[in-house]
Amino acid sequence: MEFKTDFLILGSGIAGLSLAIKAGTLGSVALVTKKEKSESNTNYAQGGIAAVTDQTDSFAEHIQDTLICGAGLCREDVVDFIVKEAPPRIHELIDWGVNFTKSEIPPHPYDLGQEGGHHHRRILHAKDLTGREIERALHEKVATLPNIHIYENHIGIDLIMEKTNSGKPSRCLGAYVLDINNSEIHTYRAKYTILSTGGAGKVYLITTNPDIATGDGIAMAYRAGAQIANMEFIQFHPTCLYHPEAKAFLISEAVRGEGGILKLKNGTPFMDKYHTMKSLAPRDIVARAIDTELKQSGNEYVLLDITHHDRDFLINHFPNIYNKCLEYGIDISRDPIPVVPAAHYICGGVNVDHYGRTSIPNLFACGEVSCTGLHGANRLASNSLLEAVVYSHRVYTEISRHYDEVKQSETYIAPWDASCATESDDSVVVTHNWDEIRRCMWNYVGIVRSDKRLTRAARRINLIQKEIDEYYWNFKVTKDLIELRNITTVAKLIVQCATLRKESRGLHYNIDYPEMNDNLKKDTIIIKE
Repeated sequence: MEFKTDFLILGSGIAGLSLAIKAGTLGSVALVTKKEKSESNTNYAQGGIAAVTDQTDSFAEHIQDTLICGAGLCREDVVDFIVKEAPPRIHELIDWGVNFTKSEIPPHPYDLGQEGGHHHRRILHAKDLTGREIERALHEKVATLPNIHIYENHIGIDLIMEKTNSGKPSRCLGAYVLDINNSEIHTYRAKYTILSTGGAGKVYLITTNPDIATGDGIAMAYRAGAQIANMEFIQFHPTCLYHPEAKAFLISEAVRGEGGILKLKNGTPFMDKYHTMKSLAPRDIVARAIDTELKQSGNEYVLLDITHHDRDFLINHFPNIYNKCLEYGIDISRDPIPVVPAAHYICGGVNVDHYGRTSIPNLFACGEVSCTGLHGANRLASNSLLEAVVYSHRVYTEISRHYDEVKQSETYIAPWDASCATESDDSVVVTHNWDEIRRCMWNYVGIVRSDKRLTRAARRINLIQKEIDEYYWNFKVTKDLIELRNITTVAKLIVQCATLRKESRGLHYNIDYPEMNDNLKKDTIIIKE
């Protein structure tokens, strides 16, 4: 079946939803999400959204904190306009019904948190469930707009490209999409296709991301011929709860912002050896420090101690974290929290310009799937939600300028051909390869890398990719098979980019090149051959 829409938006996080609200004023919107509509990385964001809203803070200081954290690779013009465009986007979220935590201390109306790498309190939050609150408000807003149709339990397979006479892609016409519940593949034809599919944490064995974070948009864009940038910069969140029964539960950076101290299992603080900001150092420094201490000690975890605050303070500021830890027998008002680093955020992605345009006409990207240049080699805490709302607005602004000039393509699009595919009777192949890729990436392409480890990873991933490609075209497409294909593609891109960067910068640390090299201070760009 073929669907026609003005806007095809893949992904239902803050970027996709905020864009849909605006795009719906121009034309019809099909918003495709592969699970329930609220399932996204945004929904799991605890800390908040960084913005200058206090008179004691300034744009210049937020810009400087971002540039320092980005280790020389931020695109300074992008940092400048994102920081300066933050206040109107914050007011927009509030107008849409987002309830940020109010301040009890006048004159500032909102409680502002502080996180690693920030020299001011500038994080607007909703307790420690900011992402969930933003998703709630945006979904309620979307429900009032008749032009927006949400397709839950649908997953994009591949972008549809119009080819030139030379065989090269000229523009994006939409995407093939799998209806997961009915096992049917539909064609979505769109004037504009926007990727807002989020990140790729599930490429790694240990991650704070939900199961949906399989890099779908990055993989689809790469296969279509779009530029992919800076995939070597994977941010490992320093503090993921360590417990055999806890699955990928994040302990927000805001806990360290309120004075939480990182300690060894014997109770000794250790971050003073690594950075002047100690436990409030940027994430790459903290994650690498923890990794070093764990390797030296042989311990499975370190401790995050916030016990100097009383129970009422902790319940008021971190109700979700407090209650979740209590489920596992940890009273954070009395017990330090056992934590380990986990794959959390990807600073690279589909390369875009100032208005979210990819290298393929009519294909845009915003949110974590994209590489805007804001984060450089390392993301400053709570800049990601900010980037998503600023860029979704810029995508809308750019499209609205030319909206009436662009016509729906009438190019013939062949329906998906599954006539030669059969039902798979060997799903263990998918499960085994999925597990092997994630372990390979964790062991060889993690927080600390080497040329030897990267070579091993490349060799193994190439073999797995050949096996998957053969399997993929012989059997009927399923959600699990699509995701396996995508994490394999993303894993390959990460390894390729990491191999090309012969230095250590920000989130990429290679023991064979332990220093930064200013001759290599440029983006790593990959395009499919």
